[in-house]
Amino acid sequence: MEDEWEPPVPIGYNDTSRAFLQAFMARGSMTFTEGQKLLAEIITAQTGEPVDPRTVTMDHFHNYIRTAREAIEALDFDIRNTRHQVRNGERVWAFINAHSDPATQMGTTRSPEEVDYIKRLLDAMFDEYNTPRMEVMAVDEGQALKVSRPPRNRESGVNNHSATNGEGSSTAPTDRGLKHSEVLSLLSSLVAEGWLEKSRDGFYSLSPRSLMELWSWLVATYNDPDVDNQWQNIKFCEACKEIVTYGQRCAERDCIARLHDICEEAFWRARRDKKCPKCKTEWTGNHFVGERAVTSRSGFQRGRGRRSNGRRSDLAEAVAAQQAVVEEEEDEDGEGEMDED
Repeated sequence: MEDEWEPPVPIGYNDTSRAFLQAFMARGSMTFTEGQKLLAEIITAQTGEPVDPRTVTMDHFHNYIRTAREAIEALDFDIRNTRHQVRNGERVWAFINAHSDPATQMGTTRSPEEVDYIKRLLDAMFDEYNTPRMEVMAVDEGQALKVSRPPRNRESGVNNHSATNGEGSSTAPTDRGLKHSEVLSLLSSLVAEGWLEKSRDGFYSLSPRSLMELWSWLVATYNDPDVDNQWQNIKFCEACKEIVTYGQRCAERDCIARLHDICEEAFWRARRDKKCPKCKTEWTGNHFVGERAVTSRSGFQRGRGRRSNGRRSDLAEAVAAQQAVVEEEEDEDGEGEMDED
């Protein structure tokens, strides 16, 4: 019997490196500060001498990251990093699957029904609640519950995921959906594992880890490769060229220019005026990508005020606030049409 193949061991890969990699895999993602604490704990445990996390430098951290990447490269895994779009641009490193189907990465330990739900949740984020009028790319709890079950065929009354046998009759649906309690449990788990983030206003969005893991799949699934210089579901920052799910947009609705908040200062510092790099419209900084496309609206603010006074349940208030935002958008469109007339 032939010996089983084993990946090559990188130079300098030792017990400390192995412990660091195992802990990284369990966490999924980490910041430099978290890495400092982790390495200090590992070295303290192995040497018996207490190590101050502050003595772990960025060079030390990078060396462990480099060794870990070399150890997992042959297994089609990688460690990549990006800046957090919200937390002051803090850099985040993530352990990701580099080559297998990324659409199911969040669901590798999930049931088939949970995997199907995750795909519907992504559709809600990047299709249903992501339009040229409002690029939200996030969902609140009510919207997340709305996709708990697959859409049903209006004519036949069966799920769209239902299969048919050779005679054309419907068989049992493969995806029966999830109960609301199961959705809430799954969302909580995905947040705890670092796949989703939940904001103070209750919106769920993809974490930096997910954006790195699903980057290729998101572009291939939601963007048209034959479309150029037109609106697409997945947008990129004019400065860093990374995906924008939280940031700013050009005031011209048809323009495709987007900026991360964390990239804005350096971007404008290098230019003579604050005009859109695509269409030259004055850049106001008050047209948003992400949940602020909803929360910055007066309709949402009014709804939040009513909720704080205890008039309605959180879910009912969220629905009412979202409707108020839609009505406000429609009013703005109507005023624009009247101005054109």
